[in-house]
This record gives sequence, C-alpha cells and structure tokens, in this order.
Amino acid sequence: MADEVLTIQEIAVLLKLADKTVYSMAQKGELPAFKVRGQWRLRRADFEAWMERQAHALRRSPAP
Repeated sequence: MADEVLTIQEIAVLLKLADKTVYSMAQKGELPAFKVRGQWRLRRADFEAWMERQAHALRRSPAP
C-alpha cells in the first residue's frame, strides 16, 4: 500500500525507542507526523524519507 499510515507505537518499534520518546518527537515537530482525532500518525513514505534525511545528515557531520 503506497499511502500506508503508521501509529506512534509502530514507529517506536521501527526506531527501537519508547512510545513516549516518539510521541515527544511528534509533538516537537521532529517527525513528519500529523494528528487524526487527537492521535498521531505518520505516512510510511514520509517516515522513510525522514529516515533517509537523518542518515545523510549523519554522514555529512564531521567526526569528533
């Protein structure tokens, strides 16, 4: 499904983070999330694009 929508819990599993951490990231605008009747959701395509941007940012940052 091209427009698959994921929940905070599903994203937490994929990122191997606590639900609360992902919820906080969504609230702060750190994830490309949106609300449906008060519940956070992410389109899989947006999440995958976000993951790519995160990976590229890590590759570009100088080593300590």
